[in-house]
Amino acid sequence: MSSYLHPRSMLRLLALSGFLIAGVAQADMYDDVAALAKSGKPAEAIAKADQYLSNNPRDPQMRFLKGVAQSKAGDLEAATTTFQTLVEEYPELPEPYNNLAVIYASQGQLDKARGALEMAVRNNPNYAVAHENLGDIYARLAHDSYNQSLKLNGNNRALKLKLSTLTDMLQPAAR
Repeated sequence: MSSYLHPRSMLRLLALSGFLIAGVAQADMYDDVAALAKSGKPAEAIAKADQYLSNNPRDPQMRFLKGVAQSKAGDLEAATTTFQTLVEEYPELPEPYNNLAVIYASQGQLDKARGALEMAVRNNPNYAVAHENLGDIYARLAHDSYNQSLKLNGNNRALKLKLSTLTDMLQPAAR
C-alpha cells in the first residue's frame, strides 16, 4: 500500500487544514475580545475588534462583541448603533435585541426594551436570559402602573401590598 497522495488530494488537504487553522485563529480572536471586555479592558477589546473587522467588516459575532465592549466602556450611543445595525442586517439573531433592551431599560425606555426582548424570545424561544429580562421589564411596568393607580386611589390596601411586593422584588439583591 502506497502512502502517495495525488497532487489534487494534497491541495484539498492543504486547503482544509488552512480553513481549520483560520477557524481556530478566528475563535481565538473572539475569545480574546470577549475576555478583554469582561476583564475591564473595553478599550483594548474595541481596538482588537476594530483590527479584526477591518478585514472582516460584516462578521456579526465580532460586531456583537464590539457592541458589548462599547457598552462596558460606557459608550451606550455607539453600542446602541452597533446593536441596531446588527438587528437590521441579521433580524434573526436574538442576542443583539437582548443587549439593546438592556440599554433601553437602563435609560428608562421600558416600552422599547419590552419590544426588543419580545423580538429576542420570538427569534429564540429557548433564550432564558431574554425571558428573564422580559419578566423584569414586565415587573417594572407593573410597578409603574400600580404606583400610578395608588396615586389615584391611595386607600386601596390590596394595591399597596402588590406595590410593596414588587418594590421588594425589584431591589437589587444583597451580595
